[in-house]
Amino acid sequence: MNLTIDNIKLALSKVIEPDLHKDIITLGLVDNIQIDENTVKFTVKISNPAMHSRKRMQEACEFAIERQLGKDVKTNVTVEALPKDRDPSIRTILPNVKHIVAIASGKGGVGKSTITTNLAAGLAKMGYKVGLVDADIYGPSAPTMFDLVGERPQGVEVNGKTFIKPIESYGVKILSIGFFSDPDQAVVWRGPMATKALNQLFKDAHWEDLDYLLIDLPPGTGDIHLTLVQNIPLSGAIVITTPQEVALADARKGINMFNMDSIKVPVIGLVENMAWFTPAELPENKYYIFGKDGGKNLAEVMNIPLLAQIPLIQSVREAGDVGRPAVLQENTPSAKIFEEFVRTFVEKVEKK
Repeated sequence: MNLTIDNIKLALSKVIEPDLHKDIITLGLVDNIQIDENTVKFTVKISNPAMHSRKRMQEACEFAIERQLGKDVKTNVTVEALPKDRDPSIRTILPNVKHIVAIASGKGGVGKSTITTNLAAGLAKMGYKVGLVDADIYGPSAPTMFDLVGERPQGVEVNGKTFIKPIESYGVKILSIGFFSDPDQAVVWRGPMATKALNQLFKDAHWEDLDYLLIDLPPGTGDIHLTLVQNIPLSGAIVITTPQEVALADARKGINMFNMDSIKVPVIGLVENMAWFTPAELPENKYYIFGKDGGKNLAEVMNIPLLAQIPLIQSVREAGDVGRPAVLQENTPSAKIFEEFVRTFVEKVEKK
């Protein structure tokens, strides 16, 4: 058989991607096929980046080429991991979710869960199908902010297997570690136990079709973060900060974590929370309690978009405490600010 690109593709169409259960040609995982005399060179992407998986794929390709084209043909194959923001149709995890976005902060207390809650509710308000995983193991906030304290998820049977059914509130499907523990009980888990529990919220839950799945990460850049961002095929991440230097320093670390070679998750943008305070009796005044434009300046330095500057507003805190996100209020200043943030977020994600 002649050594042509069509015949090489025919040979490789017999190679099955083990996790995706289809051949690597149909899945579009073979790139840059080159022929140099009797040597074939190409790149194959696979879902499992482990060394042994790459070695098996290399051997499978070499065997397929030899069987189809003969032993005289030499094969030079490079095996790479699929990118994190890969096409949902070839994901092994959460294939029915269009965009999976992590919301992170370098430190606690910057309003990460408040931003996540209002982003989720705002997306649902715009008509998107939205899910939220409250992955803040040691301080879950979603049950309180969505008025779900004391609720417990039920099971649902799908194709003979029982899955966890997310609880819905304001159009958002939600799973939180807080649903599985007493509100007053401290969660005292070591890293591996926490990671295992969080993985169940993704792999053992029936999320159905979603436009967006938001992940409210714990503060910091620890073991849980690394495990999640390496195992879950993220479309991107948002970093939340406040304007003062002590928060900005940790936000830089969070951005740099997503830029690490072993992670490579695109940062969609930065949100500066508590950007200023305007008292009700002085609506024209802005008081920069935590500093001015710290997040805006950091976004410029790190060359990432600034998605929003959100002021410190009492009604936002009150809305979170009673379990009705501020973005759902009608014609209030806080709702309009969050609505603009949601629109900017959608624009940046779709652009990426």
